[in-house]
Amino acid sequence: MLTREDDIEVHALRKRGWTISAIARHLGRDRKTIRAYLAGREPGVRKSSRADPFDKFEAYCAQRLKDDPHVWASTLYDELLELGYDRSYSTFTRQLRTRALRPACEPCVPAKGRAAAVIEHPPGEETQWDWVELPDPPEHWGWGKTAHLLVGALSHSGMWRAVLCESEEQPFLVDGLDRVARALGGRSRDWRFDRMSTVVSPRTGKVSASFAAVAKHYGVTVKPCPPRRGNRKGVVEKANHVAAQRFWRTLPDDVSVEEAQRRLDKWCSTRGDVRMRATADGRATVATLATAEPLAPMPAPFPAIMSVQRVVSAQALVSYAGNRYSVPPQLHGRAVTVHVRLGATHLDIATCPSPGRAREAATVVARHRLAPAGAGATIRDEGHVTALTKTALAAFTTEPPHRSKQRRPPSPAARAEADRLRRELTGDTTTAGDSDGVVDLARYAAAAAGRNTLTPHPTHGPSPEDQPNTEKETNQQ
Repeated sequence: MLTREDDIEVHALRKRGWTISAIARHLGRDRKTIRAYLAGREPGVRKSSRADPFDKFEAYCAQRLKDDPHVWASTLYDELLELGYDRSYSTFTRQLRTRALRPACEPCVPAKGRAAAVIEHPPGEETQWDWVELPDPPEHWGWGKTAHLLVGALSHSGMWRAVLCESEEQPFLVDGLDRVARALGGRSRDWRFDRMSTVVSPRTGKVSASFAAVAKHYGVTVKPCPPRRGNRKGVVEKANHVAAQRFWRTLPDDVSVEEAQRRLDKWCSTRGDVRMRATADGRATVATLATAEPLAPMPAPFPAIMSVQRVVSAQALVSYAGNRYSVPPQLHGRAVTVHVRLGATHLDIATCPSPGRAREAATVVARHRLAPAGAGATIRDEGHVTALTKTALAAFTTEPPHRSKQRRPPSPAARAEADRLRRELTGDTTTAGDSDGVVDLARYAAAAAGRNTLTPHPTHGPSPEDQPNTEKETNQQ
């Protein structure tokens, strides 16, 4: 066996006109070995003189695998046995591998292993968007097991920004789009999404009717990615990876949502924007390239309504976006819904519909001025404060707690209620005040007359048994 360097030297000497014998003497090798390398054959491997029995079946197997790349080798082997193939299954599968007869199925090939071309993006042409699911958010956020990060990246410069959201529903998506686009400096001509159901139909790729109004409001064109082509939005995909590893992985447990958002914005401006990018005019930072992008100014936010559920605290306060808002004190411990219209200066707090058939409709119980997010302000209504004070004072008492082992018989009111229930059960229509509390015993006598006795009632005539039998008495005489 020759090394790669010797193989190169053999071919170089041969091109200079050296004979095989001279090359063999020069390298100290056998002439047959030199001749084999020059012929492109692997030394030591002899070609069989017998015909390969698989040759006549190769065309059939290639056609079957072309028609169905996922057909099992065992199924194809059964078909070949019926056609006269007489070798073992292991020999058959080895022939499939060495001849590379099974083609790659393009729809099933993961995007990571495919060939990727560099797509040129003119300045200001496209913004790429994507959601990132972040596991295990801090428990005091109240977001459950997953937080959601909406990432937007400019395709030309690579600048990206992101916002933390409580949900991936469409109102939160619209809010995130507006906030990220303003942080990037404006809106590009196209917005590229993957097939998220809040934007396009995952099956057809057509823009949904609800999001079409959003796109018209901002004056952008929606460009959905082809299915299973993550490389098409590779700029935002890389930003997703960076956000998960360099921001979320090191986030402490004791920070609020607003503080986490401030940390992310600071990292993007101090770390992400100073990255160097190669351009036709030389190297420049991401921030420099983003400044030169012709982005259109943002209009007023689209009037989507975000709705979140909260539980009223013992102080009759509802927490939202780092602030607290008052509600009537009788809602203490109940779930309420906070409604916020994007771009509005106030929020509404409504009761949640009660379950069941006769469900209570949701009612707006409070409207407050919307405080800046994360300000830590407490907004109270004077009426709510007064009602809360009255409720707290009414519940205040100096009496000691009740003893658990204490005799407390039913009160007169409870006994009167029990008598009423008994009368309804027996069908007695008399009231407790009849005859001033005097019970007429004649009623009991009338009810007991004629019971358990053969004596007739005085008001009735004699019974047939009591009539004298005159004929019988005469005979006896």
